[in-house]
Amino acid sequence: MRKILLHPAAKPVVFVLCLLPLAWLVFAAAADQLGANPAEALIRATGDWTLRALCLVLAVTPLRVMTSTPQWARFRRMLGLFVFFYGLVHLLSYSWFDMGFDLAEILRDIAKRPFILVGFSAFCVLALLAATSFPRAIRALGGRRWQALHRAVYAVAGLAILHFFWMRAGKNNFAEVAVYGAILAALLGWRLWRRMARERAPGRPGSATPLS
Repeated sequence: MRKILLHPAAKPVVFVLCLLPLAWLVFAAAADQLGANPAEALIRATGDWTLRALCLVLAVTPLRVMTSTPQWARFRRMLGLFVFFYGLVHLLSYSWFDMGFDLAEILRDIAKRPFILVGFSAFCVLALLAATSFPRAIRALGGRRWQALHRAVYAVAGLAILHFFWMRAGKNNFAEVAVYGAILAALLGWRLWRRMARERAPGRPGSATPLS
C-alpha cells in the first residue's frame, strides 16, 4: 500500500477520480438525464459532492493513524481543494440556475433565508482555507498559526450539516442528513477521543494537544 501511495501516478489518479462526479454531471445535463428539474438536480448533486469530499478529507488523518500509513497525508491538500472546488460549483449553480447571477437578488436571498446564509458562511471559510493551503501561506503564517486557522474545517463541517438540515427541513426528509451527520460526528469524535487520550497519557498531565 505504501508503494502504491508513493507512486508518481497516485496523485494524478486521485485527481482524475475527484473530477469524475463533475464529468458525469456535465454529461448527464447534456444528455438530458437529470430528471424533470435538471437545475435543482445539479444544485443538489454538487452540494452532495461537497459534503462527500469534506468527509474524505477529514478521513485522511484517522486513516493515516489507524493504518500506520503516513503516506495518506500526501492527498490531504488535494482533497481539501476539491472540497472548495465542489463548494464553488455548488454556489455557482445556485447563483446561475436559481438567481440568474443577479447579485442584488442573491444578497437578499442570503439575508432572508438562514440555510442560504449558513451555506454561504461555510463557503467563505472554505475559500479562506483554500487560499492559505499553499507553502507560501504556511511560511507567512507560521506553522502554529496555520494549523490553528485550518482547524476551522471543523466549523465548516458543522455549518455544512446545518445547511443541509435546514434545506431538507422543508420536505421533512432527514435520512441523508443523518447519514452525513453520523459520518462527520464519527470523524470529529475520533479526533476528540485521540486528544483526550493524549492528555491522559503518563508524563503529559494537563498538556494541551491540538486536534489533528
